[in-house]
Amino acid sequence: GDQEAGEMGLAAVPGRQAAFRQGLAAAVQYARAVGCPRIHLMAGRVPMGADRAAVAGEMETTFIENLRYAADLLAQEDMIGLVEPINNRITDPRYFLNTPHQAAAILEKVGRPNLKLQLDLFHCQIMDGNLSRNLETYFPLIGHIQIAQVPGRHEPDSPGELNFPYIFELLESLGYTGYVGCEYTPKGDTLEGLGWLRSYWQSRGLQHGGTSKAAK
Repeated sequence: GDQEAGEMGLAAVPGRQAAFRQGLAAAVQYARAVGCPRIHLMAGRVPMGADRAAVAGEMETTFIENLRYAADLLAQEDMIGLVEPINNRITDPRYFLNTPHQAAAILEKVGRPNLKLQLDLFHCQIMDGNLSRNLETYFPLIGHIQIAQVPGRHEPDSPGELNFPYIFELLESLGYTGYVGCEYTPKGDTLEGLGWLRSYWQSRGLQHGGTSKAAK
């Protein structure tokens, strides 16, 4: 979509199917060039001035149609499509896809194995909390995890609601082997903002890079 025009993706926006497909084709080219096997398919916003409840059915229908198209295209490239619920309480009041429950229901209707849930724990905590049970419930659908402390959206070790050492251990116990994206605003510079990771590795008896000291 056109960010300057206030768009945040187009996958669920009625009447913008052609633009969605054009953007997807470009995204696939970029992903292929850099060797990225996953593409975030952003739902987009409820149209300005529209009532969310009144347009929800049409937007979901559009979303499902576009996701099926995207999944079939991505399957030809051996790529995964990701959908991410974004909270509408703080971050984006008009974003269409807001909760893991909503995302899971849509993914079930779409019925494509190469579409997965991109679960950002920042958004999940704001909308629903209950992170342990949500991670367990939606784990089979998860294709990517993102983290940030709540409510400041800073480093995991900054003051806030979430106990990330516990969450990381839970992900390990569930068998998660994918990436964890650090989608937060560092309080300082980027390198300083990764200091928590070094401390976490040390607390787990790991060296820089996450390798076991025992393995050395």
